[in-house]
Amino acid sequence: MTDIPLGILDLVPISSGSTAADALHHSIDLARQAERLGYARYWFAEHHLNPGVAGTSPAVVLALTAAATTTIRLGSGAVQLGHRTALSTVEEFGLIDALHPGRLDLGLGRSGGRPPGEGANGPGTTPAAAGRTPNGLLIPPRFSFAHLLASPRVALQRKLLLLPNAESQDYAQQIDDILALLAGTYRSADGLEAHAVPGEGADVDVWILGSSGGTSAEVAGARGLRFAANYHVSPATVLEAVDGYRSFFKPSAFLDRPYVSVSADVLVAEDDATARELATGYDLWVRSIRTAEGAIEYPTPDQARAHPWSDEDRALVRDRVDTRFVGSPGRVADRLEQLQEATEADELLITTITHGHADRVRSYELLAEEWRRRGHTSGTPAREAATPGPAPSEAAVTPAR
Repeated sequence: MTDIPLGILDLVPISSGSTAADALHHSIDLARQAERLGYARYWFAEHHLNPGVAGTSPAVVLALTAAATTTIRLGSGAVQLGHRTALSTVEEFGLIDALHPGRLDLGLGRSGGRPPGEGANGPGTTPAAAGRTPNGLLIPPRFSFAHLLASPRVALQRKLLLLPNAESQDYAQQIDDILALLAGTYRSADGLEAHAVPGEGADVDVWILGSSGGTSAEVAGARGLRFAANYHVSPATVLEAVDGYRSFFKPSAFLDRPYVSVSADVLVAEDDATARELATGYDLWVRSIRTAEGAIEYPTPDQARAHPWSDEDRALVRDRVDTRFVGSPGRVADRLEQLQEATEADELLITTITHGHADRVRSYELLAEEWRRRGHTSGTPAREAATPGPAPSEAAVTPAR
């Protein structure tokens, strides 16, 4: 196995009995610890109307975290473009880059489109059958997100995020606008120039996040951008996502070959029994997401054990629970190497949630130690791993209209 960097994806979870302020302090502290431990990057997700998640604005949290760290790459996983404009996104990241140049990953995702795992496949790809890959990685049956999209809470979120009568821009066009604004080559349909200050010329790496081999994979591949696939959110479709991206890929000014990161939900402790105890609560937390009530405050093991589970509840969370890597450092590292081998990922993105902050920090510490013991140096960023191309040309990034 070649050297595989590890990064971190943080939702800024709020534990029961604590506050959003506590969660933010804990996440900033974890980012400092991740820098000390040698993790390659630290990303913040974007979620809204969740009682147990404080990560509502990646740009704001990134700015706070950048001021508290010095070297680790920081990014969004991802900015949801369904309720944003290209200009506002470029300006926000340009502001951060102005004070912390060369450290930002601009991860971009869709919202208000197809649900995860239910998009079209890339050319030459077919839906992966549930079961196990040749090396044993579990690919669970598909989970249908249709009931989530139909829920009143999702409709309310869309109403609150969008201005009245506003419609989301075409995703591919929005990506082109962002690339053009960053490069300083934007032209309107009437030929007018627009220059984002700050933002134009910002030294950021653009990533596309996706859960299927459909639109996101196509947009990333066709533009030669970096791609992050979700095993932790949609494990059933991770192979379709990475295969679709690679099938669409065209060399660009950004990359000369495909570059893939794959996420995994992980919890590490000194031994398997301790890890399993700390993992108690994850299934109840996932259930709150899957029922569309919004992620609850992360429960203690005792609070989680008090929940009366039905067969329907268990079925609702089975794919996420079965594909979470829980155990001793050796056991979890084995599973991560299996995931990397099955997806041929260039990097792995680790997300860990526990009720106690110290347990979460310890999990990342144990994993970093084991990863180094196996000969991996977790801090090699993507921009150093890929062969750089020439500076983006106007033709490469000017949106077609």
